[in-house]
Parts: sequence; C-alpha cells; structure tokens
Amino acid sequence: MEGEKLEKDLLVDVGPSEVRLALMENHRLIEYSREPSEGRSFTVGDVFLGRVKKLLPQLNAAFVDIGDSKEGFIHYLDLGLHFKAFDDFVRNSNANRNLKDLYSGIPLDDVVGKEGRIEDVLKVGQMIVVQIVKEPISTKGSRLTAEISLAGRNIVLLPFADKVSVSQKIDSREERRRLETLVQSIIPKNYGAIIRTASEGKNASVLVGEVKLLIDKWENSWKQLARKKGVMPLFSENSKTTTMLRDLFNDSFTGICVNDEKVYEEVRSYISMISPEQEKIVRLYEGREPIFDHFEVTRQIKSSFGKIVPMKQGAYLVIETTEALNVIDVNSGIRIKSSDQEENSFEVNKMAAEEIARQLRLRDMGGIIIVDFIDMDVAGHRNELYQYMVELMDGDRAKHNVLPLTKFGLMQITRQRIRPVTQIDTLEQCPLCHGTGKITSSVVIDEEIERKLEYYLVDKGLPGLEVRTGPILDAWLSKGFNSFRRRWRRKYGRKLRFRVVSDYSVLQNEYFTLEGEALD
Repeated sequence: MEGEKLEKDLLVDVGPSEVRLALMENHRLIEYSREPSEGRSFTVGDVFLGRVKKLLPQLNAAFVDIGDSKEGFIHYLDLGLHFKAFDDFVRNSNANRNLKDLYSGIPLDDVVGKEGRIEDVLKVGQMIVVQIVKEPISTKGSRLTAEISLAGRNIVLLPFADKVSVSQKIDSREERRRLETLVQSIIPKNYGAIIRTASEGKNASVLVGEVKLLIDKWENSWKQLARKKGVMPLFSENSKTTTMLRDLFNDSFTGICVNDEKVYEEVRSYISMISPEQEKIVRLYEGREPIFDHFEVTRQIKSSFGKIVPMKQGAYLVIETTEALNVIDVNSGIRIKSSDQEENSFEVNKMAAEEIARQLRLRDMGGIIIVDFIDMDVAGHRNELYQYMVELMDGDRAKHNVLPLTKFGLMQITRQRIRPVTQIDTLEQCPLCHGTGKITSSVVIDEEIERKLEYYLVDKGLPGLEVRTGPILDAWLSKGFNSFRRRWRRKYGRKLRFRVVSDYSVLQNEYFTLEGEALD
C-alpha cells in the first residue's frame, strides 16, 4: 500500500552442506538462492587461469578449459581491447620477477581490433585469464570474458584499462567531476575503474579503502599466476551473501539475520565498511527453531516453487520450464468476485502479474517467458495490464524487456539469463518407504520412538534428548492430557525436549543431544 513502510530483511541459513539466502519484503519471500558450503563452484564473477582447448573459426570463438566438466566458451569480441596486455603478463610472469614492475610496465597501446579473427590471437594450449559472465546451463558450459573486472559496492576495478567512467545515474555534474578526479588520483598505472551509483556522496576514505581492497584481491592472485601449474581458479566473487548485499543493500534494509557466528562476523564487517551507521541491523540468530522455520520461509518455499503456485481466492499459476522457454498459465480457479466476467478477468490478471514478477526473481527465470493471461475483451484493460507489468518489473535487477499483449492474450518477457533457473522439487519422496508406497504402520510409531528413547536414555545413559519430528507426528504425540510426551517424561525421568521441523515428512523422527549434536 502507498505510504506503507517497506521492511526489507535478509535471512542467511548456514548449513553443513550449503548456505541458503532469503530476501524478504514485508515478510514475503522475494529472492531465494543457495550456494555450496565447500568445494569448487563455477559462478558468475569467478576468475580462472584457463587453457585454450579448441578454436572455432566459423564462430570466431574458442573453447577454454577452466576445470569444469564442460568447457567454457569465449567469443572474439569478449577478449577485450587490452587482451594482449593480459597475455603479456601471463607469459612473462614468474616467481623470480617483480610482478608489480612487470604489470605497470606493460604498454596498453597494442589493442585488439573489433574486426579480427580468433585464430590470429589465440592458439590451442595457450594459457589465458578468463572470468565467468554466465554460468553453465543445461548442456552448455560457462560463458567467459577476458575483460576482467572486480566489483565493489562503489567501484568496479578494471585491470589493464586506462580510463575512469562514472555511472550515468549520477545526475550532478559537480559530483561526477569530484568522483572522477578522486578515483583517477588513487588508482595506480594500468588500472581503470567504473564509478557506481552507490558512490554518490561518499567521502574519499571510503572509496580509497575499497579501491585498495580490490587491488589487493587482484594482485594476491599473481603468485598463483606466476607458478603457471596448469588450469586453476585465481579468485572468486564474494560469497553470495556479500554479493547480494553489495548489489542490493541500501538505507531501506531493516534487518540482516544470520545463524552462523563466522558468517555473521563476515557480514557485520562488510556492512561496517560500506555503511557503518547500519552495522546495528546485523543480528546473530541463536533460537532453537531453524531460522527459516522461525521466519516462515520454509512454508513460503514449499508454496512458491511447485508447478502450481496458488494465489488468493482460488486463483493459481501453472509454471512450466523447458530448454527453450518458460511458460506461465494464469487460471482464475473458483475465484468469482462479481458477475462481470471482464472485471473478474482483469482483477485476476493484475493479481497474477504481481505474483509473476515475484516468481521471475524468486526462481531467477531467464530467457524467454510466455505468459498466457485470461482473455480480456477491453483494449484499455489489456494496455493497463501491460503498463502494470512494466511497473512491477522495474525493481528487477536482471536486464529485461516486456512486450504488450498479443491479440491471443499472450505476453512475452525476456529476462537476462546468467545462471540456471532455481528449481526445488516440492513433491517429497517419503524417507520411510523410499518410493515404494508402503510404510511402517503409523499405529506402532510410538513403540518405535519409545525403543529409541530407551536405547539412548537407559542403555547409553544420556541425561536428556531432543526429539525432532514433523508437525503431524508432533500433534499426535502431544494429543490429550495423558499424551505420549507426558508418559515418556514420567517414565524415564530425564529431560525430553520436542521440536517441530516443518521440512520433515509425516512419520520422520530424529534424535539429538540437548546440545544439538545429531545421534546416529
């Protein structure tokens, strides 16, 4: 509603195998992403020393081995103007040279022309520095560039470049001149920069500190580069947590909540650097309930990522993702607000447009999206729906284009695709039957739980237990005055703590010490 204060929160769930991020607006899930806790990943912004595997003269491109199972693809036009400077640096760097002198002494006047051929610049087996601009999708490997950039909150640092440019969104001529002069005075030779919109009004110490961090990050990779022991990662983008904060963080953020102390310190340190006055909004979550359950994120994930996405009063979307495009069908279901069919269709379509704009961000859907809205006869309604969709998409960070409805009621949307669409299978396989359709009788589940309680409390002599179950089983165990819970506490005389985990299936039950350590 207009005038309503927008609450924007970032929730970070650090698990043993992955880190999950949820961006909430007024307690509603808007963006969701995951990244592995460990192991090599191939994500946008990662920089590698790669080896040219194959030239494709007919496409004016090449395949490059970066250590992934699928080779990356680089086009001639993605080599960049100053590729020869990067190439000189890779060829001539070694452990015995002063790499700073080597770097600053390489001339930038030998540029790569736009009309050249890939075979004139690259050779099979050549080692080159590349950066991922588009993640592997389906059968395709990563899309690469040799124009390396290191993005900060206020500055994008460009190695082997010779100019400083300022974001067009900074309107003040005086401010643009101040920022350009300042950054030109602090970046060393053979570095360029792009001054981002967020830098407007920032004092010199903030920008100097950020430029130093970015330069250190680039120069710290030189030792690995000098060894040239084959294909290797040189450095990664920031973690997804700090990357999301870098791109999204502003004064409207009301809270950042993290359930892991190490990541909490990392985020707090990052916020103190880019916006010291907002450091206090970073909180460490120490509740017993899983963080996503506590903030009702799990429930929203389950309802938002299925093939069928419910909306208010019975209306729903059907979302299908294919190799070539994404298709979204709008259905009114049982929703009847008035006897006027045209007005009903228009209201459902507007409600669907809001959910579709959210779903595109939430699932990170890219490429071509076709939306089949409910047919409307009034041209004014069709045009108003188109304008409303354009307005809703304004807040989307990904590059996109929305076209007016066709005469068949179809809307075409293109959205930048740089990583695979986020897909979560909300249909669960029962961990008890493993897909056979048959499970242990629910009548004897209390006996099974009691056997485990006796084993841990009596045989093992533990002072207490935490029993985690799904909501349905928990309701059954706590039903009535003389519930199973009460009986077990009286029988064993130990501390028994029961916790509900909404992700658990019907009869799933697991056991932990009172300190939270999982028991086999």
